Amino acid sequence: MRERQAAGQHLPTDTYACCECEHDWPCAPARLALLIGFDGDRVGLMMYLAAHLARALEALPDRHPALIVGQIIYWVPRRR
Repeated sequence: MRERQAAGQHLPTDTYACCECEHDWPCAPARLALLIGFDGDRVGLMMYLAAHLARALEALPDRHPALIVGQIIYWVPRRR
């Protein structure tokens, strides 16, 4: 399963908290694991995170969508 390999044990719960450390997912260890796991495939990483974003928007209807986008997408390093 690519998700388990990409994020190690720091996987999202149904409420998009990390099941390992309970911080918002992706937590710092999950972010590092995702960057390593996708090995420079920024498009693949963004597609993976976009799928999680869609699920998170449905799972967290009381949280402002901009906060969810910030949590799941905005941490990805920009291209230079």
